[in-house]
Amino acid sequence: MAVYVYAVTGHDHPCHLDGLTGVGSDAPAVRTLESGKLRAVVSDVAGEIRPKRRDVIAHQAVLDRLMADGTPLPLQFGYIAPDDETVRRALDERAEGYLDALAAVRGCAEYNVKAGQEEDVLLRSILDGSPRASSLNEEILAGDTDPRLPLELGQLVSAEVDLRRSDASAALIRALAPLARAYVVHPPTGEDFLNLSLLVPRDGERPFLDAHAGLSRDAGPGVRTRLAGPLPPYSFVP
Repeated sequence: MAVYVYAVTGHDHPCHLDGLTGVGSDAPAVRTLESGKLRAVVSDVAGEIRPKRRDVIAHQAVLDRLMADGTPLPLQFGYIAPDDETVRRALDERAEGYLDALAAVRGCAEYNVKAGQEEDVLLRSILDGSPRASSLNEEILAGDTDPRLPLELGQLVSAEVDLRRSDASAALIRALAPLARAYVVHPPTGEDFLNLSLLVPRDGERPFLDAHAGLSRDAGPGVRTRLAGPLPPYSFVP
């Protein structure tokens, strides 16, 4: 029977899974498969699994339970293996890599920091801080129809937006990265200019959270940061 795989842990992880039900309409029991120094956390599954709310919650509940007693290697939602034997064979064949990865994340949790800036505040700051941009804007508002003016203003503003966002990202990374064991910069989406994941030691969470709170207060005009965590270390699984 096919099995849904939630995570890989070391054999020393207690895997307290009593009472948990897995993904799928029949709410199967969550169990473990062992091989050498590793365990895979799985449940039986029939058919295709889609990211419905109930199943996403069930997936996350298993990871949250595992995180309470250690740091697992989480798999993304939706990973299904043909049967138990395939999972055990994967644990055997990739044991060295899994053990190295577990050692890298042991005792840590992932935190994600996103940062964006209100566009109106940013544009006003650029116009206030750049005499040339301010002059161009005033000429356009006064009715000058020279097409070169909006083109130059657009290019100037675009370059300044890129520079300021780059500087703000670098400052946030520079402040938070030393408090983490590792970090990954993801491509930002939407209006955000930073999407940063950090692998933070559990015994260093308070200094990290304090640092983030301070940055949130002092990040600059219109800059807003959003923090998510503690999370399973999805971004640090090879």
